[in-house]
Amino acid sequence: MKKIVLIALTFVTSFSFCQSKKQHPKNISKETQTNKVDENTPLVWFTDLMKADSISKKTNKPIFGFFTGSDWCGWCHKLQNDVFAKTAFIKWAKEKVVLLELDFPRKKQLPTELQQQNSALAQAFQVQGYPTIWMFTVIKDSSSTKNIQLNSLGSLGYPSNAEPGKEEVAFLETATKILSKTK
Repeated sequence: MKKIVLIALTFVTSFSFCQSKKQHPKNISKETQTNKVDENTPLVWFTDLMKADSISKKTNKPIFGFFTGSDWCGWCHKLQNDVFAKTAFIKWAKEKVVLLELDFPRKKQLPTELQQQNSALAQAFQVQGYPTIWMFTVIKDSSSTKNIQLNSLGSLGYPSNAEPGKEEVAFLETATKILSKTK
């Protein structure tokens, strides 16, 4: 498990007014808390790191940070269609992770606080391309509510070496290996 340097996220602590979840076109949902995994109910994608961290701590699941360019990134759309929209991924995600979308759109303007949060996380994880996924946990610094530590579990992207039509299988194998290293 790699620890990423403490970063000051002063804007995150006052970020609760902004979107706390993202509703993907193929996965529209209201936030629900249930113990039973139903792959027919849509996924919940958060956009607020602190909200995702709160759910992560309550459920003891790591955060699945999806760095995307929602309105311009073709590979991001391909990942959503070939992996995220598939039943196997939906079931896996509901059981294993808290989903966080970190968007870098070109045609729409995000609230300033959301832009700052996403940029700080992209810098902390040294994201150089899209789509990129980082699975991680957050540890809040007890001496300051403005500092957090990101414990990276691992990263992955589009499973380009997968057999056509089996992208979700390859993606989930890699994601599961990353999570299994943390236990």
